[in-house]
Amino acid sequence: MLDTLEAQSPDALLALIKMYAADERADKIDLGVGVYRTDDGATPVFRSIKQAEQRLLDTQDSKSYLGPEGDTGFVSGLMPYIFGSDDPDMGGRIGGMQTPGGTGAVRLAVSLAKQAGARRVHMGSPSWPNHVQILGDVGMEPVLFDHANPDGSANVDALIAAIESAEPTDVVLLHACCHNPTGVDYTQGEWERIAAALVANGVLPIIDSAYHGLGEGMEEDVAGMRTALAAVPEALIAYSCDKNFGMYRDRVGAFYVMARDGGQLDAIMSNANALARANWSMPPDHGGAAIRLILNDDALVQDWQDELTDMRARLRWVRETLAAADNRVPGLDLAPLSSQHGLFAILKLGKDQIAKMRADHGIYMAGSGRINAAGLTSSNIDKFIDALADVTAG
Repeated sequence: MLDTLEAQSPDALLALIKMYAADERADKIDLGVGVYRTDDGATPVFRSIKQAEQRLLDTQDSKSYLGPEGDTGFVSGLMPYIFGSDDPDMGGRIGGMQTPGGTGAVRLAVSLAKQAGARRVHMGSPSWPNHVQILGDVGMEPVLFDHANPDGSANVDALIAAIESAEPTDVVLLHACCHNPTGVDYTQGEWERIAAALVANGVLPIIDSAYHGLGEGMEEDVAGMRTALAAVPEALIAYSCDKNFGMYRDRVGAFYVMARDGGQLDAIMSNANALARANWSMPPDHGGAAIRLILNDDALVQDWQDELTDMRARLRWVRETLAAADNRVPGLDLAPLSSQHGLFAILKLGKDQIAKMRADHGIYMAGSGRINAAGLTSSNIDKFIDALADVTAG
Protein backbone atom coordinates (compact mmCIF):
# COMPACT_ATOMS: atom_id res chain seq x y z
CA MET A 1 0.00 0.00 0.00
CA LEU A 2 2.66 2.53 1.01
CA ASP A 3 4.44 2.13 -2.31
CA THR A 4 1.54 3.99 -3.94
CA LEU A 5 2.63 7.23 -2.26
CA GLU A 6 4.38 9.77 -4.47
CA ALA A 7 7.26 11.89 -3.26
CA GLN A 8 6.25 15.40 -2.18
CA SER A 9 8.14 18.48 -3.27
CA PRO A 10 10.74 19.40 -0.64
CA ASP A 11 9.95 22.42 1.51
CA ALA A 12 11.73 25.38 -0.08
CA LEU A 13 12.65 26.93 3.27
CA LEU A 14 14.18 23.67 4.54
CA ALA A 15 16.23 23.47 1.34
CA LEU A 16 17.39 27.04 1.93
CA ILE A 17 18.45 26.16 5.48
CA LYS A 18 20.58 23.30 4.16
CA MET A 19 22.22 25.51 1.54
CA TYR A 20 23.01 28.14 4.15
CA ALA A 21 24.51 25.55 6.49
CA ALA A 22 26.73 24.21 3.68
CA ASP A 23 28.02 27.68 2.75
CA GLU A 24 31.50 28.13 4.24
CA ARG A 25 31.68 31.92 3.82
CA ALA A 26 32.16 33.65 7.17
CA ASP A 27 30.09 36.68 6.16
CA LYS A 28 27.02 34.79 4.91
CA ILE A 29 23.60 36.16 5.95
CA ASP A 30 20.48 34.10 6.74
CA LEU A 31 17.26 36.02 6.01
CA GLY A 32 15.13 32.93 5.50
CA VAL A 33 14.31 31.32 8.84
CA GLY A 34 11.47 33.19 10.55
CA VAL A 35 12.77 33.61 14.08
CA TYR A 36 13.78 36.76 15.95
CA ARG A 37 17.49 37.41 16.28
CA THR A 38 19.41 39.90 18.40
CA ASP A 39 22.03 42.21 16.93
CA ASP A 40 24.53 39.45 17.75
CA GLY A 41 22.55 37.01 15.59
CA ALA A 42 21.28 34.94 18.53
CA THR A 43 17.76 33.69 19.25
CA PRO A 44 17.96 33.62 23.06
CA VAL A 45 15.65 32.26 25.71
CA PHE A 46 13.76 35.16 27.28
CA ARG A 47 15.01 36.19 30.74
CA SER A 48 11.50 35.86 32.18
CA ILE A 49 11.13 32.38 30.66
CA LYS A 50 14.41 31.27 32.27
CA GLN A 51 13.14 32.36 35.68
CA ALA A 52 9.74 30.75 35.18
CA GLU A 53 11.31 27.50 34.04
CA GLN A 54 13.48 27.42 37.15
CA ARG A 55 10.37 27.82 39.29
CA LEU A 56 8.75 24.94 37.40
CA LEU A 57 11.81 22.80 38.03
CA ASP A 58 11.67 23.62 41.73
CA THR A 59 7.93 23.30 42.30
CA GLN A 60 6.24 21.14 39.63
CA ASP A 61 5.24 17.86 41.26
CA SER A 62 3.55 16.00 38.38
CA LYS A 63 3.68 15.44 34.64
CA SER A 64 0.18 13.97 34.51
CA TYR A 65 -2.26 14.86 31.72
CA LEU A 66 -4.09 18.17 31.93
CA GLY A 67 -6.85 17.34 29.43
CA PRO A 68 -7.43 18.56 25.87
CA GLU A 69 -8.03 22.13 27.08
CA GLY A 70 -4.46 22.34 28.42
CA ASP A 71 -3.36 24.81 31.09
CA THR A 72 -6.46 26.87 31.76
CA GLY A 73 -4.48 29.39 33.83
CA PHE A 74 -2.27 30.07 30.80
CA VAL A 75 -5.33 30.46 28.56
CA SER A 76 -7.11 32.87 30.90
CA GLY A 77 -3.89 34.74 31.74
CA LEU A 78 -3.41 35.75 28.09
CA MET A 79 -6.94 37.05 27.67
CA PRO A 80 -6.48 40.58 29.10
CA TYR A 81 -3.57 41.14 26.69
CA ILE A 82 -5.55 39.91 23.71
CA PHE A 83 -9.07 41.15 24.41
CA GLY A 84 -8.43 44.01 26.83
CA SER A 85 -8.19 44.24 30.61
CA ASP A 86 -11.58 45.91 31.10
CA ASP A 87 -13.66 42.96 29.88
CA PRO A 88 -11.33 40.15 28.81
CA ASP A 89 -14.07 37.56 28.36
CA MET A 90 -16.33 39.98 26.44
CA GLY A 91 -19.20 39.63 28.87
CA GLY A 92 -18.85 35.87 29.17
CA ARG A 93 -18.75 35.29 25.41
CA ILE A 94 -15.09 34.15 25.17
CA GLY A 95 -13.91 30.57 25.67
CA GLY A 96 -10.45 29.19 25.01
CA MET A 97 -8.02 26.31 25.15
CA GLN A 98 -4.30 25.67 24.79
CA THR A 99 -2.95 24.38 21.45
CA PRO A 100 0.37 23.11 20.05
CA GLY A 101 1.58 26.48 18.78
CA GLY A 102 -0.31 28.99 16.71
CA THR A 103 -0.37 26.39 13.94
CA GLY A 104 -2.49 24.11 16.09
CA ALA A 105 -4.81 27.01 16.87
CA VAL A 106 -5.25 27.85 13.17
CA ARG A 107 -5.88 24.19 12.37
CA LEU A 108 -8.47 23.97 15.15
CA ALA A 109 -10.19 27.19 14.03
CA VAL A 110 -10.48 25.99 10.44
CA SER A 111 -11.68 22.52 11.51
CA LEU A 112 -14.31 23.98 13.84
CA ALA A 113 -15.53 26.37 11.13
CA LYS A 114 -15.88 23.45 8.74
CA GLN A 115 -17.77 21.43 11.34
CA ALA A 116 -20.12 24.40 11.71
CA GLY A 117 -20.82 24.36 7.96
CA ALA A 118 -18.09 26.53 6.40
CA ARG A 119 -16.80 25.49 2.99
CA ARG A 120 -14.58 28.32 1.68
CA VAL A 121 -12.02 30.64 3.25
CA HIS A 122 -11.26 34.07 1.77
CA MET A 123 -7.65 35.03 2.45
CA GLY A 124 -5.16 37.60 1.24
CA SER A 125 -2.33 36.53 -1.03
CA PRO A 126 0.49 36.16 -0.29
CA SER A 127 -0.02 34.70 3.16
CA TRP A 128 1.81 32.37 5.49
CA PRO A 129 2.31 29.30 3.26
CA ASN A 130 0.95 26.92 5.88
CA HIS A 131 -2.45 28.63 5.77
CA VAL A 132 -3.21 27.15 2.35
CA GLN A 133 -1.74 23.79 3.36
CA ILE A 134 -3.96 23.62 6.43
CA LEU A 135 -7.03 24.54 4.40
CA GLY A 136 -6.27 21.82 1.87
CA ASP A 137 -5.69 19.20 4.53
CA VAL A 138 -8.94 20.07 6.32
CA GLY A 139 -10.83 20.13 3.02
CA MET A 140 -11.64 23.84 2.83
CA GLU A 141 -11.37 25.81 -0.40
CA PRO A 142 -9.14 28.92 -0.33
CA VAL A 143 -10.45 31.98 -2.21
CA LEU A 144 -7.59 34.41 -2.73
CA PHE A 145 -7.49 38.19 -3.04
CA ASP A 146 -4.49 40.55 -3.29
CA HIS A 147 -3.34 41.56 0.17
CA ALA A 148 -1.00 44.42 -0.77
CA ASN A 149 -0.89 47.22 -3.29
CA PRO A 150 2.20 47.80 -5.47
CA ASP A 151 3.15 50.81 -3.30
CA GLY A 152 3.48 48.63 -0.19
CA SER A 153 0.17 49.55 1.44
CA ALA A 154 -2.65 47.15 2.28
CA ASN A 155 -5.20 46.50 -0.45
CA VAL A 156 -8.16 46.94 1.85
CA ASP A 157 -10.51 47.42 -1.10
CA ALA A 158 -9.77 43.86 -2.24
CA LEU A 159 -10.57 42.54 1.23
CA ILE A 160 -13.81 44.52 1.44
CA ALA A 161 -14.84 43.20 -1.99
CA ALA A 162 -14.10 39.64 -0.84
CA ILE A 163 -16.20 40.09 2.29
CA GLU A 164 -19.07 41.64 0.35
CA SER A 165 -19.07 38.74 -2.14
CA ALA A 166 -18.81 36.04 0.54
CA GLU A 167 -21.53 33.43 0.79
CA PRO A 168 -23.24 32.46 4.08
CA THR A 169 -20.99 29.41 4.43
CA ASP A 170 -17.77 31.37 3.84
CA VAL A 171 -15.07 32.42 6.31
CA VAL A 172 -12.50 35.22 6.03
CA LEU A 173 -8.98 34.77 7.43
CA LEU A 174 -7.23 37.89 8.75
CA HIS A 175 -3.79 38.57 10.23
CA ALA A 176 -4.04 40.62 13.45
CA CYS A 177 -0.69 42.40 12.93
CA CYS A 178 2.83 42.03 11.51
CA HIS A 179 1.52 40.34 8.38
CA ASN A 180 3.45 37.27 7.28
CA PRO A 181 5.10 37.50 4.75
CA THR A 182 4.64 41.14 3.69
CA GLY A 183 4.75 43.17 6.92
CA VAL A 184 1.84 45.18 5.44
CA ASP A 185 -0.85 45.80 8.07
CA TYR A 186 -4.26 47.48 7.98
CA THR A 187 -4.54 50.91 9.57
CA GLN A 188 -7.04 51.54 12.36
CA GLY A 189 -9.34 53.31 9.91
CA GLU A 190 -9.14 50.32 7.57
CA TRP A 191 -9.98 47.96 10.42
CA GLU A 192 -13.11 50.04 11.03
CA ARG A 193 -14.10 49.53 7.39
CA ILE A 194 -13.36 45.81 7.72
CA ALA A 195 -15.49 45.55 10.85
CA ALA A 196 -18.42 47.29 9.15
CA ALA A 197 -18.17 44.98 6.13
CA LEU A 198 -18.05 41.89 8.34
CA VAL A 199 -21.18 43.02 10.18
CA ALA A 200 -23.04 43.87 6.96
CA ASN A 201 -22.33 40.49 5.37
CA GLY A 202 -22.32 38.29 8.48
CA VAL A 203 -19.23 36.34 7.38
CA LEU A 204 -17.32 34.55 10.16
CA PRO A 205 -13.77 35.91 10.76
CA ILE A 206 -10.81 33.78 11.78
CA ILE A 207 -8.11 36.09 13.13
CA ASP A 208 -4.55 34.80 13.31
CA SER A 209 -2.44 36.68 15.89
CA ALA A 210 1.08 35.27 15.57
CA TYR A 211 3.30 38.30 16.27
CA HIS A 212 1.57 40.25 19.03
CA GLY A 213 4.03 42.76 20.51
CA LEU A 214 6.53 42.74 17.64
CA GLY A 215 4.86 45.54 15.67
CA GLU A 216 4.02 48.87 17.28
CA GLY A 217 3.19 47.79 20.84
CA MET A 218 1.07 45.38 22.86
CA GLU A 219 -2.05 47.54 22.72
CA GLU A 220 -1.45 48.89 19.21
CA ASP A 221 -0.96 45.42 17.70
CA VAL A 222 -4.40 44.21 18.79
CA ALA A 223 -6.33 47.48 18.41
CA GLY A 224 -7.60 46.59 14.94
CA MET A 225 -8.58 43.08 15.95
CA ARG A 226 -10.44 44.42 18.98
CA THR A 227 -12.30 46.85 16.71
CA ALA A 228 -13.50 43.93 14.61
CA LEU A 229 -14.40 41.81 17.65
CA ALA A 230 -16.38 44.65 19.20
CA ALA A 231 -18.52 44.79 16.06
CA VAL A 232 -19.06 41.19 14.94
CA PRO A 233 -21.33 38.69 16.72
CA GLU A 234 -18.89 35.77 16.61
CA ALA A 235 -15.27 35.03 15.71
CA LEU A 236 -12.47 32.49 16.04
CA ILE A 237 -9.00 33.60 17.18
CA ALA A 238 -5.68 31.76 16.85
CA TYR A 239 -2.86 33.02 19.06
CA SER A 240 0.84 32.13 19.10
CA CYS A 241 3.33 32.62 21.92
CA ASP A 242 6.22 31.23 19.90
CA LYS A 243 7.47 34.67 18.83
CA ASN A 244 6.49 37.05 21.63
CA PHE A 245 7.79 34.68 24.32
CA GLY A 246 10.52 33.08 22.20
CA MET A 247 9.00 29.61 22.71
CA TYR A 248 9.46 28.35 19.15
CA ARG A 249 10.40 24.75 19.85
CA ASP A 250 7.99 24.39 22.80
CA ARG A 251 4.97 25.02 20.56
CA VAL A 252 2.80 27.28 22.72
CA GLY A 253 -0.46 28.61 21.37
CA ALA A 254 -4.07 29.25 22.29
CA PHE A 255 -7.42 29.08 20.51
CA TYR A 256 -10.37 31.30 21.43
CA VAL A 257 -14.02 31.41 20.45
CA MET A 258 -16.15 34.52 20.71
CA ALA A 259 -19.76 33.32 20.70
CA ARG A 260 -22.95 35.27 20.03
CA ASP A 261 -23.83 34.79 23.69
CA GLY A 262 -22.29 32.99 26.62
CA GLY A 263 -24.96 30.32 26.62
CA GLN A 264 -23.54 28.89 23.39
CA LEU A 265 -19.98 28.49 24.63
CA ASP A 266 -20.30 25.06 26.24
CA ALA A 267 -21.64 23.50 23.05
CA ILE A 268 -19.05 25.22 20.86
CA MET A 269 -16.13 24.35 23.11
CA SER A 270 -17.27 20.73 23.38
CA ASN A 271 -16.85 20.51 19.61
CA ALA A 272 -13.45 22.19 19.80
CA ASN A 273 -12.35 19.79 22.53
CA ALA A 274 -13.47 16.79 20.48
CA LEU A 275 -11.51 18.03 17.45
CA ALA A 276 -8.42 18.66 19.61
CA ARG A 277 -8.72 15.20 21.14
CA ALA A 278 -8.74 13.62 17.69
CA ASN A 279 -5.80 15.74 16.45
CA TRP A 280 -3.29 15.88 19.32
CA SER A 281 -5.14 14.52 22.35
CA MET A 282 -3.39 16.83 24.85
CA PRO A 283 -1.25 19.92 24.19
CA PRO A 284 2.33 20.05 25.53
CA ASP A 285 2.38 21.54 29.01
CA HIS A 286 5.83 22.96 29.73
CA GLY A 287 5.74 26.18 27.70
CA GLY A 288 2.20 27.10 28.69
CA ALA A 289 2.99 26.49 32.36
CA ALA A 290 6.05 28.74 32.18
CA ILE A 291 4.07 31.54 30.55
CA ARG A 292 1.31 31.16 33.14
CA LEU A 293 3.89 31.77 35.88
CA ILE A 294 5.10 34.90 34.09
CA LEU A 295 1.58 36.28 33.64
CA ASN A 296 0.90 35.83 37.38
CA ASP A 297 4.03 37.71 38.47
CA ASP A 298 4.22 41.49 37.98
CA ALA A 299 8.02 41.56 37.97
CA LEU A 300 8.23 38.83 35.33
CA VAL A 301 5.56 40.55 33.25
CA GLN A 302 7.62 43.76 33.32
CA ASP A 303 10.76 41.89 32.29
CA TRP A 304 8.86 40.19 29.44
CA GLN A 305 7.49 43.54 28.29
CA ASP A 306 10.92 45.18 28.49
CA GLU A 307 12.40 42.48 26.29
CA LEU A 308 9.59 42.89 23.75
CA THR A 309 10.20 46.65 23.73
CA ASP A 310 13.85 46.02 22.88
CA MET A 311 12.85 43.61 20.10
CA ARG A 312 10.46 46.14 18.57
CA ALA A 313 13.10 48.84 18.70
CA ARG A 314 15.62 46.65 16.91
CA LEU A 315 13.15 45.66 14.19
CA ARG A 316 12.22 49.32 13.77
CA TRP A 317 15.91 50.24 13.40
CA VAL A 318 16.38 47.62 10.68
CA ARG A 319 13.35 48.85 8.75
CA GLU A 320 14.27 52.52 9.03
CA THR A 321 17.88 51.83 8.06
CA LEU A 322 16.77 49.98 4.93
CA ALA A 323 14.23 52.66 4.05
CA ALA A 324 16.87 55.38 4.47
CA ALA A 325 19.11 53.49 2.02
CA ASP A 326 16.51 53.79 -0.74
CA ASN A 327 18.75 56.15 -2.72
CA ARG A 328 21.62 53.64 -2.54
CA VAL A 329 19.53 51.01 -4.32
CA PRO A 330 17.89 52.86 -7.21
CA GLY A 331 16.55 49.66 -8.71
CA LEU A 332 14.40 48.83 -5.68
CA ASP A 333 11.79 50.71 -3.64
CA LEU A 334 12.84 50.33 0.00
CA ALA A 335 10.95 53.33 1.40
CA PRO A 336 7.72 51.42 2.25
CA LEU A 337 9.62 49.21 4.71
CA SER A 338 9.54 51.96 7.32
CA SER A 339 5.73 51.91 7.49
CA GLN A 340 5.46 48.12 7.70
CA HIS A 341 5.75 45.96 10.80
CA GLY A 342 7.18 42.80 12.28
CA LEU A 343 9.78 40.32 11.15
CA PHE A 344 8.97 40.07 7.47
CA ALA A 345 9.02 42.05 4.25
CA ILE A 346 8.95 41.18 0.57
CA LEU A 347 11.51 42.74 -1.74
CA LYS A 348 10.59 42.92 -5.40
CA LEU A 349 13.51 40.89 -6.70
CA GLY A 350 13.44 38.43 -9.57
CA LYS A 351 14.53 34.81 -9.19
CA ASP A 352 17.81 35.51 -11.00
CA GLN A 353 18.53 38.42 -8.64
CA ILE A 354 17.76 36.28 -5.59
CA ALA A 355 20.06 33.57 -6.94
CA LYS A 356 22.78 36.18 -7.48
CA MET A 357 22.38 37.43 -3.92
CA ARG A 358 23.03 33.88 -2.77
CA ALA A 359 25.82 32.96 -5.19
CA ASP A 360 27.77 36.22 -5.23
CA HIS A 361 27.12 37.59 -1.76
CA GLY A 362 26.18 34.64 0.49
CA ILE A 363 22.77 36.15 1.27
CA TYR A 364 19.97 33.64 1.66
CA MET A 365 16.30 34.60 1.29
CA ALA A 366 13.11 32.90 0.13
CA GLY A 367 12.43 32.64 -3.58
CA SER A 368 9.46 34.98 -3.16
CA GLY A 369 11.77 37.80 -2.06
CA ARG A 370 10.62 37.51 1.54
CA ILE A 371 13.24 38.46 4.08
CA ASN A 372 13.35 38.11 7.84
CA ALA A 373 14.43 41.61 8.89
CA ALA A 374 15.79 40.25 12.18
CA GLY A 375 18.54 38.52 10.23
CA LEU A 376 20.07 41.94 9.55
CA THR A 377 22.39 43.42 12.15
CA SER A 378 24.58 46.47 12.61
CA SER A 379 27.51 44.42 11.31
CA ASN A 380 25.91 43.08 8.11
CA ILE A 381 23.22 45.52 7.01
CA ASP A 382 25.59 47.61 4.88
CA LYS A 383 26.79 44.47 3.10
CA PHE A 384 23.14 43.60 2.41
CA ILE A 385 22.37 47.05 1.01
CA ASP A 386 25.46 46.95 -1.19
CA ALA A 387 24.44 43.50 -2.45
CA LEU A 388 20.97 44.79 -3.33
CA ALA A 389 22.56 47.65 -5.26
CA ASP A 390 24.75 45.17 -7.11
CA VAL A 391 21.98 42.80 -8.22
CA THR A 392 19.58 45.58 -9.21
CA ALA A 393 22.14 47.70 -11.08
CA GLY A 394 21.39 48.25 -14.76
